[in-house]
Amino acid sequence: MFSALGRLNLISRILIAIVLGVLVAYLFPQSAPHVSLLGDIFIKALKSVAPILVFVLVIASIANFKVNQGVGSLKTILLLYVISMFLAALSAVAASVMFPSTLLLDLAPGTHLEAPSDISAILKALVLSFITNPITALSEANFIGILAWAAVLGVALRHSADTTKQVILDFSEALSKLIKWVINFAPIGIFGIIVVTFAESGFKTLALYGHLILVLVGTMLFVALVINPIIVAFVMRKNPYPLVLICLRESGITAFFTRSSAANIPVNLDLAKRLGINDAIAGVSIPLGATINMAGAAVTITVLTLAAVNTLDIQVGLVTMIVLSVVAVITACGSSGVGSGSLLLIPVACGLFLIPIDIAMKVVAIGLVISVIQDSTETALNSSTDVLFTAAVELSKK
Repeated sequence: MFSALGRLNLISRILIAIVLGVLVAYLFPQSAPHVSLLGDIFIKALKSVAPILVFVLVIASIANFKVNQGVGSLKTILLLYVISMFLAALSAVAASVMFPSTLLLDLAPGTHLEAPSDISAILKALVLSFITNPITALSEANFIGILAWAAVLGVALRHSADTTKQVILDFSEALSKLIKWVINFAPIGIFGIIVVTFAESGFKTLALYGHLILVLVGTMLFVALVINPIIVAFVMRKNPYPLVLICLRESGITAFFTRSSAANIPVNLDLAKRLGINDAIAGVSIPLGATINMAGAAVTITVLTLAAVNTLDIQVGLVTMIVLSVVAVITACGSSGVGSGSLLLIPVACGLFLIPIDIAMKVVAIGLVISVIQDSTETALNSSTDVLFTAAVELSKK
């Protein structure tokens, strides 16, 4: 049996782990505390290796980057990131207007998390993250700081000896192999995550906010299966769905269960290599996308903010909704890149409608209740889009 499982591809083994996890959670819910360690170890291993991998990979990519070959591609990829996030926010506005949601705001917050007070706080935090101590950035998985230091060191090493550049490349290859070994244990880790998720949360709690979950997930699926394919089709001038579905299958599924764009970076880098994408481009655009390309976060911020607006019976005009979309994009870029990072930025968008912070934090608490579905779907959209747009731009050249 184990030999047969070993011959299956990673996605097939993950799907089997999902089915087994649901069965175990339903039949033996008391086993959740015992198998939770499997999921914790897997995610901890990914998050432990991902920062140093990104740091070394970006240094190696920039140090060996050919300016005349890749600057245009990176600019185009970044532009696609911004366009996708803005269209995702507008889609969330449209979905909230057509299918308005309301919240039970008398729900106890159940959290003592501190949210940013306004957009200026987000921008200030981003700037400070760029100049943080590199050791601190690595230890805290501050990917903005990691990218900043890696970019500076990469530029500084562009004029170093070829042997030095080769050593850095060899080190990044070694770390990539280490990540592949960790990824091979994904089915075991996902099995533990599934058991704990369904044994502890179940379906009753999720049913209380079924409509809200449908709006969130439906909007994210619309972005993944309609908005993004349109963008990719415009770039590639061909049927986008083969590439879209490959990215959702190979990247989205693992991101759904790790619930971290940062932890899914190695998966995207491996997929980019198999798609034949220039390593120099992917090594910069994918880690950067995991930090700032947050279409799913823009959807979450917009939908939950408008749900609070509907609950409080606040009248909102078209211009205000467009402004909200812009605010959602800016705040989404400040997401932390880890599970539920976007939820803490909801109070910033709520501030646009003068919603008090205590009520905004209750909205955050509701987001935490449904995060088992919302955050997983959001991360799947965010992470799969990183490799999708990188592949679209690079493959369009061929």
